[in-house]
Amino acid sequence: MRIRTAGVVAAFALALAASGCGGGKPAPASSTPQATGKLVIWADDKRAAVLKPFADKFGKDNGVTVTVQAISKDQQTTFVTASQQGSGPDVMVGAHDWIGNLVQNGAIDPVQLTDAQKGGFPEVALKAVTFNGQLYGVPYALENIALIRNTDLAPNAPATIEDLVAAGKALKTAGRATEIMALQTGQNGDVYHLYPLYTSGGGYLFGAKPNGDLDPKDLGVGKPGSIAALTKIQALGEKGDGALKRSIGGDNSIATFTSKKTAFLVSGPWAITDIKKAGIKYDITPVPGFAGGQTAQPFVGVQSFFVAAKGKNKALAQEFVTNYVTSPDLAVALYQAEPRPPALVAALERVRASDPDLAKFLEAGSKGQPMPAIPEMATIWDPLGKAEAAIIGGANVQTTVDAAAKAISGQIK
Repeated sequence: MRIRTAGVVAAFALALAASGCGGGKPAPASSTPQATGKLVIWADDKRAAVLKPFADKFGKDNGVTVTVQAISKDQQTTFVTASQQGSGPDVMVGAHDWIGNLVQNGAIDPVQLTDAQKGGFPEVALKAVTFNGQLYGVPYALENIALIRNTDLAPNAPATIEDLVAAGKALKTAGRATEIMALQTGQNGDVYHLYPLYTSGGGYLFGAKPNGDLDPKDLGVGKPGSIAALTKIQALGEKGDGALKRSIGGDNSIATFTSKKTAFLVSGPWAITDIKKAGIKYDITPVPGFAGGQTAQPFVGVQSFFVAAKGKNKALAQEFVTNYVTSPDLAVALYQAEPRPPALVAALERVRASDPDLAKFLEAGSKGQPMPAIPEMATIWDPLGKAEAAIIGGANVQTTVDAAAKAISGQIK
């Protein structure tokens, strides 16, 4: 039994239709929980730069010192380690799928949003940050990948991945491209970016319990569906069509597209800024699946703010994430720095008229799956990613997947 489809666009449409109720407005600012002290916020490079003026204002308003620190790599691991050592931040910015692992490690506290504040978010965003019945994050952006196409090179959207490969090969033959497509794989694989093809080929990660919760004991890796999916993926690889290559990874996939080496890029809203700078005419459509296969389902992620359980200023942290992060001004600023669709409905309303890409990305994620937030998801990334990379390189599918399944199962308690 597979993870159920999110229905993201439907949920978002309902949220927009109801945006007159709640309106995404934050609750009135409460009295400052602590008038002195220091608040430390961790975020990646782009978000840290955007957060600084808002953090400075919060500090001035509340008579505290606020420090925003940029954590460039391994944010989740760095946060957990620092939390255990008592040297972590008060507020952490990250993806919703971290939640299970962070809760298991005692690294984050539930957040306290009023009903009015909750009413400012679509249900899919709140569900993503809910774990064991409690809200553990304040959402600020939704994200999923899509097929981004250079319309000068490829005027029509491919209906299937086979159509895409055929079009990419024709462009190479004509000397108009050097790569069929840019879907980041790298030497260690990329479960996130390959997931639409994995699901279209029949693969799944975790089954579901009767109540709808994910069942970590029903591991899809190693099941016949995963073998079938990765066999199809291998046919796209280095010893097959050459559409998937380990030489294309996170550091060069977008650049491969912006330099016009390929007409097709599988990526997310974060790629659009560079594409626009390159002056490329583009369109955004869902990632196509295999002919005759199941629907290609991208992961749907929700970027969020977390309150550190072992932070030195937890009351201030709660105040910041509940009454500043729920501000449309901050949500719009974060969107302008990196154009992921805002999770706050009021912010989305402010930016969507000027950005048609938002609706296209939401449509591309309409049949997506919320990225699993259970702790066991952490066991998936490395073994399955490395298995995918090896298979794309030509390794035996059955033995490689069996080894990955064994490694994953050995970590699930």
